[in-house]
Amino acid sequence: MMPMPFRLTAALALTTAAIALSACQSHRSAAPSTVGRAALPTMERVAMAANACWFKSGDKAFSTYKLAMELTSYSGRPRILAVPKHSPEGLPLLVVQAEGSPARLDAFGPMMQGPSAERIKHDVTRWAAGDKGC
Repeated sequence: MMPMPFRLTAALALTTAAIALSACQSHRSAAPSTVGRAALPTMERVAMAANACWFKSGDKAFSTYKLAMELTSYSGRPRILAVPKHSPEGLPLLVVQAEGSPARLDAFGPMMQGPSAERIKHDVTRWAAGDKGC
């Protein structure tokens, strides 16, 4: 059995050596965070903004539609739909979905062939990037 002062001295020496070695390591910059850039958090942001800016605001381009959110998806593609307000079981006129990390967005449906297509693309892109404004 070693005497107590020797153990304490050895422990201090090991601790000092560990600190000195860690100071010699090169510092790597952290990889860019992908938290919040994956499909689900991206579509959550898009859904909240779309609901506020397109549907709840009384926007004329969306006044005859209702928002349907399908964010929990086993396919890994959370999405939002614009469906007829008085027939929500009908076919969607707009589908916006994301997949992967970082998220790859896609928007399609009859509304993407109409006069609101460019605005939809612009809004969705802004919201996916974190902008909350209408």
